[in-house]
Amino acid sequence: MAAMAFSSFFVAAIILSFPPSVFPSPDVPLYDYSAYTQCKLEPEDPLYDGGILKNEAATMQLIAEDDGTTASWPAFVLPNLPPSTFFSFSGWIKISGSNSSLITARLMPGNSCVGTVVARQECWSFLKGGFYINSQSNPSILYFQNNDDKEIAITISSASLQPFTKEQWSFQQQYKINTERKRAVTIHVSDKQGTRLKGAAVRVEQVSKDFPFGSAINNNIIGNLPYQKWFVERFNAAVFENELKWAATEPKQGVNNYTLADKLLDFVRANQIVARGHNIFWEDPKYLPPWVLNLTNPELELVVKRRITSLMTRYKDEFVHWDVSNEFLHFNFYEDKLGKNATFEFFKAAHDADPLATLFMNDFNVVESCRDVNSTVDTYIEKMRDLRRFGVWMDGIGLESHFEVPNLPLMRAILDKFATLQIPIWLTEVDITNKLGQDTQATYLEDVLREGFSHPSVNGIMLWSALNQKGKCYQMCLTDTNFKNLPAGDTVDKLLKEWQTGVIQSQTDDHGAFSFYGFLGEYTVIASFGGKTTNSTFSVSKSDETRHFSIQI
Repeated sequence: MAAMAFSSFFVAAIILSFPPSVFPSPDVPLYDYSAYTQCKLEPEDPLYDGGILKNEAATMQLIAEDDGTTASWPAFVLPNLPPSTFFSFSGWIKISGSNSSLITARLMPGNSCVGTVVARQECWSFLKGGFYINSQSNPSILYFQNNDDKEIAITISSASLQPFTKEQWSFQQQYKINTERKRAVTIHVSDKQGTRLKGAAVRVEQVSKDFPFGSAINNNIIGNLPYQKWFVERFNAAVFENELKWAATEPKQGVNNYTLADKLLDFVRANQIVARGHNIFWEDPKYLPPWVLNLTNPELELVVKRRITSLMTRYKDEFVHWDVSNEFLHFNFYEDKLGKNATFEFFKAAHDADPLATLFMNDFNVVESCRDVNSTVDTYIEKMRDLRRFGVWMDGIGLESHFEVPNLPLMRAILDKFATLQIPIWLTEVDITNKLGQDTQATYLEDVLREGFSHPSVNGIMLWSALNQKGKCYQMCLTDTNFKNLPAGDTVDKLLKEWQTGVIQSQTDDHGAFSFYGFLGEYTVIASFGGKTTNSTFSVSKSDETRHFSIQI
């Protein structure tokens, strides 16, 4: 009961930090993270009791296509949608006329993608997505389109559209950060006889973070002390931009060169940084060693085995993850050459070589948007399930997260669906397109990072912001060549400070105790009383219960 009361106190503190109008009333509930990835014989009840679509049925509407033609699709006509509002949409979809088909929910005007689902005719499939309205449009039309060239009838059941103001959306993020990324802690101070000491001075400091938050690095950081200092002061995780890729380690057949990768590994080891292994195989032939493209199939099979053996033997137990199959949803070089079981064989061999590493698929355009029919959430999940049927071990979900204009309700909805698999989810290559100005990049980066960090099923975040020798980055730099922060770097620093407990100094109460609410990680504590001082360390791991720690003076 004490733990529950203490947690309730901090939930109340969250609420009090927002204006009264922000806290969801009974008419505006907290966001519902429910999602389903199994096709069901009957649809579930609508989320939010339908929201603003309560008791409404879709009607057929004539929609102008991009090519100038018109087609009739089931749709909801939405008059007077308020501007500056997030909308979470969900519904159950069933089709007739085909065994399965990709169905896309779109919003007019603008024809923006709201969400997708692979629907079937024998059961109901759950579509979850959303959109943000910046300015008022009257009316808007939410319609459902068949992406295949087939005559298919689409039926929608249990549809729901729930609006959230910006303040309500931010409240939900902060609520989840405080309840998922932090924990109640009580420190008890006593003397050697166990007598509780009232008024003891207590100083607590978080010295490391449990949540992995990092960035890509490349060989430019080797021997570059200012860059190393800037990186280590911020990040507890890293991924090598290119140095582990096949084209970098074996540019000439039979001649492996791991010099740069070894030096980067020395850097992360020296600074106790968690590192991801990226990647074993890249499905896009454009990024393979050129000599690989000319091999016969038997020759390719042989060098693939050698690649796994060489890489995984050298770096066994060094990397927490391996991206085994990179961009498998978009390209299939190895499957075309070696058969449809090639990726399964990759995962099996990688697991056998390094049983403790979590093995990931990794792909783009999954959470960034739903325009790419190759990388919908359902397509990704089906690939994962195919691998599971072959017995793949310790799989993880890698979402590259190369954003243009983020659609936060869609991003959250896709994460909700992935969460149903109950396996690790990482945002592996986060950046914002350089088609935008640096200030806009920083604004959108903050949106994406808050959404990722606040989602309870995201296990780690990696930025794709390695700075090369020319002072350039793939899309988004955090700093200039003198390691002065650019706007995106300032955003990262602001969030890192916000997501750390920092130093807390106080005194014990009448019971010799001091309580606080801290981010998960490692802490030092110094207690002083009557001219005596002692110090210790303790960890705060995830739990719904209060963490109790005793220290004697």
